[in-house]
Amino acid sequence: MIKVFNRKVVYALYAIAILLLIGTLVLISNKPAVKLEQPSGIIDVLSKITLPVNQEKDTIIGRPYNNDNVAIVQNYYDYQGDEENQTSSIIYYEDTYIQSSGISYSLDGEPFEAIAVLDGEVIEVKEDTLLGNIVKIKHSESVVSVYQSISDIKVKTGDIVTKGTVIGVSSTSNINSDLNNHLYFELLIDNINVNPEEYYDKSL
Repeated sequence: MIKVFNRKVVYALYAIAILLLIGTLVLISNKPAVKLEQPSGIIDVLSKITLPVNQEKDTIIGRPYNNDNVAIVQNYYDYQGDEENQTSSIIYYEDTYIQSSGISYSLDGEPFEAIAVLDGEVIEVKEDTLLGNIVKIKHSESVVSVYQSISDIKVKTGDIVTKGTVIGVSSTSNINSDLNNHLYFELLIDNINVNPEEYYDKSL
């Protein structure tokens, strides 16, 4: 008799458990979904920022001049270059051989305009009979361009220039008098002279 009673109690408990489980599932299925609010602050600010698909980068314009007939008359001295290139990159002055740290451009001995290769600030304008006057432009913390052997200088220290701005006219220098009228151009990256021809039209 006791065993029969115990069985009935167990069956009753099973039935109650099943009913409770079914009831819980019904309640959960009928409960409206909770709408999560997007937090404000950083996420909200970031969602409103529109990034350009193709952001234009500053590039060094083609050359430090605007005449297609200008040509190289003296190369940059490349330590890893061939012997012929190295020989043509030596400046001879008063029994001294100097490796060219820039490039000399000429228009068959005729004057031509020297232009800024990139936006920047003029940080030095210096008259120099040996080098033929100097204009130095700082384009960023790491990029500086130097123009030598120029006359009729159009800028002064502190001027803000844009790329393509005429800064002067090619001229002569005593250190490289054999080249006659020419523009001597240097490009410095992190205070190191580099070959300008390898940086034209490239993103900085």
